[in-house]
Amino acid sequence: MSGTINPRNNPDLPDGDIPFVPRVINPIKIRLVVLFSAEEAVRASQKIIQDEIPWADVQVYGNPLSVSEIRFDGGMVIIMDDIALNLVDTDKIRRNNPNVVIVLLSFQRLVQSSPPAVALKEYPYTAKADLIFAANRVEFAPKKIVASVVRAAEDHLNIEKCSDNRRFILLIVDDEPSWPSQFLPILYNIIGQRAGVKIIRTYEDALRFMFGVDDESLIRDEYREIGSGDQVVCLITDIFFPKAGRIDSEAGRSLIRLTNKYYVRIPIIIASKAAEAKEFAGAGFVLPKGDPGSLDTLRTYIRDLTGIGDFVIQDERGRELYRLKDIRDMCRLLSWAGGDGPRAKQLRSILEIYGERDMFSTWFYMHSLRELGDKLRPQRYRGKQLIAELEVSLKQELRRMRHIPLVIGETRVFDLDGLLKTLKDAAPEVIAPLSDDDIISSWLDSRGYSELAEALRPIHGKGTQLRAVITGIIEEWIRIYENRVDHTPGLADSVT
Repeated sequence: MSGTINPRNNPDLPDGDIPFVPRVINPIKIRLVVLFSAEEAVRASQKIIQDEIPWADVQVYGNPLSVSEIRFDGGMVIIMDDIALNLVDTDKIRRNNPNVVIVLLSFQRLVQSSPPAVALKEYPYTAKADLIFAANRVEFAPKKIVASVVRAAEDHLNIEKCSDNRRFILLIVDDEPSWPSQFLPILYNIIGQRAGVKIIRTYEDALRFMFGVDDESLIRDEYREIGSGDQVVCLITDIFFPKAGRIDSEAGRSLIRLTNKYYVRIPIIIASKAAEAKEFAGAGFVLPKGDPGSLDTLRTYIRDLTGIGDFVIQDERGRELYRLKDIRDMCRLLSWAGGDGPRAKQLRSILEIYGERDMFSTWFYMHSLRELGDKLRPQRYRGKQLIAELEVSLKQELRRMRHIPLVIGETRVFDLDGLLKTLKDAAPEVIAPLSDDDIISSWLDSRGYSELAEALRPIHGKGTQLRAVITGIIEEWIRIYENRVDHTPGLADSVT
């Protein structure tokens, strides 16, 4: 399909196509996964990793000397159990491999449920690992958690090595490895490749990451440039974790207070079994760890309040008023909010709060509308001016969408039918990287097909099977929705 002509009613757009710039949060991919473990369950997880992380080669080692001698230029993660980590020369591994992450899957109960200093005292080898996760034969069985462990290692590597890369981070602050092991598989299923995860285990490390300092008194006006807090889209924190070597609720209390003071836009999930968590109800969403249904609740909260899922509008009491699927829904809502009645006035006052907290721009970023987010984020409009500015920007973006193709091989795709036909004809090796980095889903998100993007986001693989699965989902989606009114982006009544 050739480039389309700039619509005469939108002179701000350039003639021809506008390049689609995919968001790749992890430029360094994990290309090699090494499993070295006395536990058969760890070694047997090789196939799980190959199926769920198809861009990586997975090798099982049986000799500690061979592991210590590994040399690999690309991104690599070495996953070991407690016995194996004791046997290898991790210093040598790091000298020979600049992009390696060493992960401990610990079967020791004390390591699983203790802060770093306690685990280190009893089991000094834990200091050799970059990341530590809990493993057992039931709840934390390697086959259940190993794919998320590799993803966490890839995030860790990129956050450490590519600090200048623009990304979106879910920050987890918890001193016990068992909690991330429990919910990371759910978390990665939600976020796909749209955001990364950073795991932190002490208060001082959290301050260094968020503000670039290790003491509250040192926070200065340039904290956004020094720290990485501006990249955080959600804070998931316990109440009790080490602060100045002591474990008490002051660590969680201080971190939550500072986050609400300096980053009011960041939603906070307080994940704790402690009774003290109840007193923080006004400062964040309290999630009792281990309660039945807590992980489902976590899934819903992250989808609704981090910009990853629908744009959910709530009143001051937290009651859901509107749930918007895409920017066409947002345009319709803005047309109501621009009215003169009391309900329109009330809605404008709520949307003002959303604007002050950067919730519009965060949602745009997470749905691959980066230019729109950049344009609106610095603005602090109020009242009808806020509504008018949003409407103008969204309508321009809807027109702009028609000129942004997804490039698959040598073909430029502009619509769903073209996407389906091109994918059916494309070689599997062309499709795989588009799936690995969420590029197909990101383009669909930017076009307003968020539901279809969500359906495709967890799909990874290789060969003709990958192509068949992806095209099958798109074909079914088109079949179900082909009669839905206004299902094509840009045709909403409020826009045209």
